Amino acid sequence: MAFKERLRWWIIDHLGRPIISLWIKSCRMTLLGEDEYRKARQAGKAVVFLIWHGKIFPAPYFFRKRGIMPLISPSRDGEIPARIMDGWGYKILRGSGTHFVRNAWLEMKRELEAGGEVIIVPDGPRGPDRTFKLGAIKLATETGAVLVPWSFTATRKKILRSWDRFLMPLPFGRITAAYGAPIEIARNLSAEEMERERARVEARLREFDAQIDGTTK
Repeated sequence: MAFKERLRWWIIDHLGRPIISLWIKSCRMTLLGEDEYRKARQAGKAVVFLIWHGKIFPAPYFFRKRGIMPLISPSRDGEIPARIMDGWGYKILRGSGTHFVRNAWLEMKRELEAGGEVIIVPDGPRGPDRTFKLGAIKLATETGAVLVPWSFTATRKKILRSWDRFLMPLPFGRITAAYGAPIEIARNLSAEEMERERARVEARLREFDAQIDGTTK
């Protein structure tokens, strides 16, 4: 590995978490919608958090030290969040090769059947933007977990010219983060029923995200 590459990973490993912590702590944080999420957990519900790819920046800090299992791409693009989240008490789920998808699926099912929590980026890792893929619906119908949208916006921000319109909160602003209302999915759905649920949840998540964006206008 070249020196510049080693230096890059050293910086991420040793400075990534402190930098992100200071970045987020410089902002005033408002949290919305937590009560419904807490009620679902108190009722013993496993949870699949749904976060659009363009809204993931503060998520590693926000969900830290809770023993949550994030599904992170085994690609090179996933290496940075995996290294940052590794020291924050996450159950990192990633892998490589042809067995990754099957192994990840089984690990997520086991985690949810034990009453745990999983984070899924339903339009990741490469889009299309805000297009909900079927995986979270299949997990919910097979395990009984509820789907909980999560999003954020900021008063000071930059939206990158990337496929996911990545929202970067700028320091010293105000961040509004929010849990959406838990979404129940019936057990043992057919393929046709899962597709209808996929479309319904996609619409709900887009609407929820737009509402959060509107809180700072």
